[in-house]
Amino acid sequence: MAPYESERTTGAEGLSDEADDVRDGRRKAARYVVPVAVVGLAVATIGLVPALADSGDPDLPKITAQQLIEKIAKSDTQQLSGTVKISTDLGLPNLGGLESSLGSGAAGQGGGSSADPSSKLMELASGTHTLRVAADGPDRAKVSLLDKAAEYSVIHNGGDVWAYDSKSNEVYHSTAASEGSKKSERPDKSTDVPATPKELADEALKAADDTTSVTVDGTAQVAGRDAYKLLIKPKQSGSTVGAISVAVDAKTGTPLKFTLTPASGGSAVVDAGFTKVDFAKPAASTFDFTPPKGAKVTEGDSAAKAPEPDRKSGEDFAQGLDGLKTIGEGWNTIARFDTGGEGIPSGSSGNSDVSGFLNSLGDHVSGKFGSGTVFSTRLVNALITDDGKVYAGAVTKDALVKAANAAAK
Repeated sequence: MAPYESERTTGAEGLSDEADDVRDGRRKAARYVVPVAVVGLAVATIGLVPALADSGDPDLPKITAQQLIEKIAKSDTQQLSGTVKISTDLGLPNLGGLESSLGSGAAGQGGGSSADPSSKLMELASGTHTLRVAADGPDRAKVSLLDKAAEYSVIHNGGDVWAYDSKSNEVYHSTAASEGSKKSERPDKSTDVPATPKELADEALKAADDTTSVTVDGTAQVAGRDAYKLLIKPKQSGSTVGAISVAVDAKTGTPLKFTLTPASGGSAVVDAGFTKVDFAKPAASTFDFTPPKGAKVTEGDSAAKAPEPDRKSGEDFAQGLDGLKTIGEGWNTIARFDTGGEGIPSGSSGNSDVSGFLNSLGDHVSGKFGSGTVFSTRLVNALITDDGKVYAGAVTKDALVKAANAAAK
């Protein structure tokens, strides 16, 4: 089906007079985003595999990009259950299983637990995964990561957040303020990250400005639901982001699928989509949890009892981050900060063994700024100079070198 009209460039003249209200509505709707975020998909940075049955383009009434964005902003889906397929293709180097070792090691420090959601970050950084999700309002949600012979679940029920790893028979417990609570913030935010198509779409739309092209790109059928396709593309060159596509449920306005493709082409970096979805109210028992007999239970505040990190090194790093600056705008924004350290040896500098290992992971570069190493993924690249300065963003290696050279003048 040919793309629908019309291109909508955020920040340009001719937008609906209700644009500000739409943004406010989007922020308000974000409070009701189905809270099935799990194991810090920090995103930034996971991907979800299509694996969705496509029975052709449904014939739907025409709609403009502005109207579709308003439809997303006004959507108020608080109850659903279903299955999401996850696959990550960031183009990270193969560390030979080191990711799992790092995750396990982090969980084991200071009396930690393998059930702690933060310990699952490394696991979701690559490969294919299946999530079973359910939600009933902002205070009740469950997401389960299904494995061949095990299951990992995070359950948010009122003021409690439980995480259970059946493989190790360990439980992690923390507290979370309810929607009506007067607490200014939750004690534990380990699951407060984008994971569903809705959450990812909200983040993408927040980032849209006059450097962005937003159009309606026809229709699709996702998980048996008719949907419109919203296409978001950078207008600037130099970004590693090629395009973002969001399949929006035609009836409810709920994003059903989110796909981020890199400018370099190939498979998607982030592709989040439901394979099954039901908007009926889940059974209340879905969110019940009692630690199994014999399970090791770790309270979330136990981390406070862990040995304190090196205060001086932590202060040095914090001071560097305090000087965080941004270069450029829109999709070409680059973050720049100084670690306060000596950087990472690259090229022929420093220990030859260390340099050789780092150069195998990144590319040695040089310029007016001196020399350094660029570490690349298919989405985010980072230049770490030999004197400890960091330039990072969803931009090309050349863009990072150009920014470092400009800063050295």
